[in-house]
Order: sequence, then C-alpha cells, then structure tokens
Amino acid sequence: MSAEDILLNAEDRMDKAITVLKQSLAGIRTGRANPGLVDSLRVEVYGSMTPIKQLASVGAPEPTQIVIRPYDPGTSKDIEKAIIASDLGFNPQSDGRIIRINIPPLSGEVRRKMVSRIKELAEETKISIRNIRRDANKAADQEEKDKTISEDERDSTKDEIQELTKKYESKVNDMAKARETEVMED
Repeated sequence: MSAEDILLNAEDRMDKAITVLKQSLAGIRTGRANPGLVDSLRVEVYGSMTPIKQLASVGAPEPTQIVIRPYDPGTSKDIEKAIIASDLGFNPQSDGRIIRINIPPLSGEVRRKMVSRIKELAEETKISIRNIRRDANKAADQEEKDKTISEDERDSTKDEIQELTKKYESKVNDMAKARETEVMED
C-alpha cells in the first residue's frame, strides 16, 4: 500500500466517523420538532424490524409537532407502539391515518442531560478518529519496514495523518458545539 493509499483510507474512515456522529446528533432533542428525532426508530411490521422512514413520511409542519403519515394505514398501530416503547418519552396521537407527536418543552435538567450526551458522542467520535490515526501510522510503519516506502515518506505520511486527525477533531468539536447551542436555546 502506498503512502497515498494509507492517507486516502484514513480520510475515508474519518469521514464515516463524522457521518455516524451527524446521524447520532440528529436524534438528540432540541426544543423544536425535528423528523430526525424518530428517524432511528425501528418498527416491527410484517415479522421484521423496519426503519420508520421505509414505512411512513415524517415531517415537522410546526415547531412543536412531528407528523408521521404511514404509507400503509395498517402499520399505524405498529408505528405507535414503537414510538411508545422507545425511550424518547413521546406520546403519539393517531386518527388511524396520521400520527401526531407533540414535542413538550425541555426542562433545564433535560437540556443538561442532552448536552452531556452530545459531549459523550463527540468524545466517542474523537476516540474512533484517533484509532484510525493509530491504524494509519501502523500501516505507514509496516510499509517502511517492508521497504515499499522510504523513511522520509513514512515520516511525511505520519505528519499528514496527524493533520487529518486535527482537521476531523476540529469538525467534531464544531458539530458538537453547534448542537449544544441548539439544545440550550429556548
């Protein structure tokens, strides 16, 4: 594997870590309704666990309400059960065709819990980025040992890997900070 391949592989894996963080942050409640709050829900229908996005359209027509329109009205009760069984604390109301979820305002204590969860997610992502850095550095050392790259190439590759790590950790910090701000504002 060339030095360029090592860097491309590391960057690709770091991008995936950022994508996972984005999805996790979308599921964290703010004071506003956001379809991302229920996106991660899986519903048991037709004998298998199915993501809610495949069963219904999810929207937020008002700042305090999420509306779920099942494609098949027969799945409405299953979607309701999944929402109630989740740890989101929502109480869905259904008229058989549309499921409405009113988002209650967040208390100060709940907001602080959300912020600490955001910090945990950010730290987990940083750890995975550092693990990717470690793997890439090991690969560079191995390539130098195998004589496919020179010592200078290995050192410059490690420097570039460190720059990548800093860049992605900075992205994680920015994303976490932005989401914390959203959670803490009214």
